[in-house]
Amino acid sequence: MTMFHDGNRKLQDAYGGRAVADRIVDMVESSEINDEFRDFIHACPFFFLASAAHESTDCSFKGGAPGFVRVTGPRQLIFPDYDGNRMYKSLGNIVENPNVGLLFMNFGAEEGQGALFLRVRINGRASVHDAHEALATYPGAHRIVEVAVEHIYPNCPRYVPEMQMVAPSRHIPVDDRKQPTPEWKKIPPIAELL
Repeated sequence: MTMFHDGNRKLQDAYGGRAVADRIVDMVESSEINDEFRDFIHACPFFFLASAAHESTDCSFKGGAPGFVRVTGPRQLIFPDYDGNRMYKSLGNIVENPNVGLLFMNFGAEEGQGALFLRVRINGRASVHDAHEALATYPGAHRIVEVAVEHIYPNCPRYVPEMQMVAPSRHIPVDDRKQPTPEWKKIPPIAELL
């Protein structure tokens, strides 16, 4: 997978961005997850997942306890698929088209306040596994998504607001705690199907 396609290049050339884009790629883009990227990813309690297939595009929020996304090799990471709304928008897209984008964010710091990264982007190819050796290590997970990393790079931190997390979601699966039922699953026309 190349970093830029014809559409990117067309706009870079039209707006004078090709030299800057190429310099940024030369300076920060990698196909391997180094220690700094790994530490950043492991600390994140959420990320955004972009996927697409045919005329379907999707961007979804994926959350869990810090460390729920695990770097399993220099070019590979995994994350659990927890109970959701059963539409399988992201996973269905992955089955049809494995190309994905992951966006990790740190809203708890401002640029220049000692945070190495505020935003990290990963492009790669994903696969869905109903039986995976890591499945048993994730309480409440139904399957594992594995991502072969093709590009990883920090992204411009400008416009990232500084915010504080008040509390983790009470729905994050934990071994010794039963998950509460989300309110939307109690709506009668939905509840009768679950």
